[in-house]
Amino acid sequence: MLTVTDLSIRFERYDRGLTRTVLTPVHHLDLDIGPGEIVAVIGASGSGKSLLAHAVLGILPDNCRVDGEIRFKGDPLTPARQKALRGREMVLVPQSVGFLNPLKNVGAQVRRAAILGGAAGRDAPGITDAAFARYGLAPAVQALFPFQVSGGMARRVLTATATVGRADLIVADEPTTGLDQEAAQQSMAFLRSLADEGRSVMVISHDLSAVVPVADRVAVFLSGTTVEGAPAGSFNGQPEALRHPYSRDMWRALPGHGFDPGPDRAAGPTWSEGEADGCPYVRRCARADAACADTFPPKRHFGRDFVRCRHA
Repeated sequence: MLTVTDLSIRFERYDRGLTRTVLTPVHHLDLDIGPGEIVAVIGASGSGKSLLAHAVLGILPDNCRVDGEIRFKGDPLTPARQKALRGREMVLVPQSVGFLNPLKNVGAQVRRAAILGGAAGRDAPGITDAAFARYGLAPAVQALFPFQVSGGMARRVLTATATVGRADLIVADEPTTGLDQEAAQQSMAFLRSLADEGRSVMVISHDLSAVVPVADRVAVFLSGTTVEGAPAGSFNGQPEALRHPYSRDMWRALPGHGFDPGPDRAAGPTWSEGEADGCPYVRRCARADAACADTFPPKRHFGRDFVRCRHA
């Protein structure tokens, strides 16, 4: 359904002296999602997860350059095609509640999304009622404006807005933020049901405990790239089931594993800023050597799984 190959995202900016600076927060990024799959894109804040979502939907700012290839249903996602499919065949559950229109009540926004997604106008009110009920929102909430709802309620409205249509690709950016445990589980269960209908779902999150139980696969992000792609079940066993040291350290840091920070690295190598052009985990990995610091690790495939690590 969706294939991202060697994606890089660059931003250009100029200081007061008109000196041009190029920032590359995303590089060498790979991802694929098949029909009926939930892929959990996991990683720390600032690792490039939301930039990936915006690149797929074509909503990056004008000073941005995108290299690499993004394909949807086998065909390249050109800017024109992104515009034609966005909101219809591809939808975003955004992270920020600022995506809601402050001048319209939330019910009207969900109804409009249903119509844009292919519903007939006469059916949109019933579809909207069902969506609000699904996310535990009382009918009276439909008349409220975004500033009148709580953060958790706004998150549920955003999810309802993105999922009332017939989109084949749903990109959910931190869908459990601001929700209590029960509401978060319900939200993820509904995304699971959409995937079971044959849709593709990308769930962007740093909350492994919420997303991994319902996901099929995980893509582990670090410093703007994917360092591992693996079955979600790899996070349910022992850390040795994961190939990248960063993935294993994420596993150890889960609440159920005692927030273990991983092996002691006090005696490990220390790399200067100038040497860290290679593996993004070079300063934290106990097995890092000079080659790890000098050369970006190639992607090694294990069937559909992959890892970027010289020592895996």
